[in-house]
Amino acid sequence: MKTTIEIADALLAEAKRIAASEGTSVRDLVEDGLRRVVSERKRPRKFRLQRASFKGNGVRPDVEEGNWERLRDLAYKGRGA
Repeated sequence: MKTTIEIADALLAEAKRIAASEGTSVRDLVEDGLRRVVSERKRPRKFRLQRASFKGNGVRPDVEEGNWERLRDLAYKGRGA
């Protein structure tokens, strides 16, 4: 199918240089790029939890490990809970 697209002059010039050096056409480069983008967007992205660690010396001395009630009370202290 034929279609018309607008491409920035600098990008088209670079695509022409690449196509010439690889012995291919700009059309082939565009189709390859579109295939990659379409394929990438079809795949669901895996959830990755961001690293949110910080430097410190571990649990405060006045907090017993595993005492979730104490942690909750400290987290909500002064917030109405």
